[in-house]
Amino acid sequence: MEYVLGIFLNIIGSFAGASFYLPFRKVRNWSWESYWIVAGFFTWVILPCLIAAFTIPNLLIIIRESPPLSILWTFIFGMLWGIGGHSFGLSLRYLGMSLGMAIALGMTHIAGTLAPPIFMGTFQSLIRSLSGQVIMAGLVVCIIGTFLAGFAGILKENDSSPDNKQKYIKEYNFKKGIIVTVLSGILSACFTFAFDASKPIADVAVKHGISELWKNNVGLVFITAGSFISNAILCLAMNIKNKSISNYWHGGDASIWINYLFCAEAGIIAYLEFLFYGMGITKMGKNDFVSFSIHLVFIIIFSTMWGWITLEFKGSSKRTVTMIIIGILVLILSVVVMAYGNYLSFIA
Repeated sequence: MEYVLGIFLNIIGSFAGASFYLPFRKVRNWSWESYWIVAGFFTWVILPCLIAAFTIPNLLIIIRESPPLSILWTFIFGMLWGIGGHSFGLSLRYLGMSLGMAIALGMTHIAGTLAPPIFMGTFQSLIRSLSGQVIMAGLVVCIIGTFLAGFAGILKENDSSPDNKQKYIKEYNFKKGIIVTVLSGILSACFTFAFDASKPIADVAVKHGISELWKNNVGLVFITAGSFISNAILCLAMNIKNKSISNYWHGGDASIWINYLFCAEAGIIAYLEFLFYGMGITKMGKNDFVSFSIHLVFIIIFSTMWGWITLEFKGSSKRTVTMIIIGILVLILSVVVMAYGNYLSFIA
């Protein structure tokens, strides 16, 4: 069925979203803001334009015929999402992949899933239907699972000694991490608003014969462009403050080209998240906002997996490990419930 394909595409995107940060661990002698924006140039500029050019034959004509207000709001929400993404990167820097993603995505989850139907005025009709009620029940289960995953991260914080934290997360800072994580969670929800704002652009693409699967690639160009602008401004300001602007042409005793290579790898993986999310949402039917919930759930699951592999949980107590496992199982249950709710909307 269509929604099964949609879930599968979202899972692929989630795996990319949970994995993109790994190549950064190989970058040497560069400040965070330097490798973040270099990777972002691939994620938000090069790949969106290339993929759109290959998948949208009449790209420039479609852009000319798209509603200017739709393009503007798509770009603005993209900029706000970019600020959230910048904060998200800092949360991973300070808290690690497991704890940072669990808390940030938990905040994003609630705001990003509930805000679109409320904003569009469809929330009341949604909760009156059986499918909508099941989906909301799944969302509640998902919030509980996210809370448990975040709580497990806090337990991990209490289990680890300062030396152990710094060993596996070089710039670990819980207080800074919480501040940027909350900011990230709120602003990252603008990603769903950006996709909603780009729907008229996608409609124009469909009128020109573009496949439903690729129709979001046009709007994605403006979403990611907005994100690049906001991130470029923030990263340049950090470069000036930290006197790290020379990173772009100097790598110290590390190869500058190796640094660029790992940044490119991270940027390509990150773009795959948006590409597959954009494809998956086209297969989720009228309740396509469910796609966002499923997407985030699997990012939390995969990021926890990477946290285990990269030894972020080394030295954690049995209680912490148990809480992580329970949280993951609850999140998986929430996906099953929401997928069933979406299935009910299809058969209705």
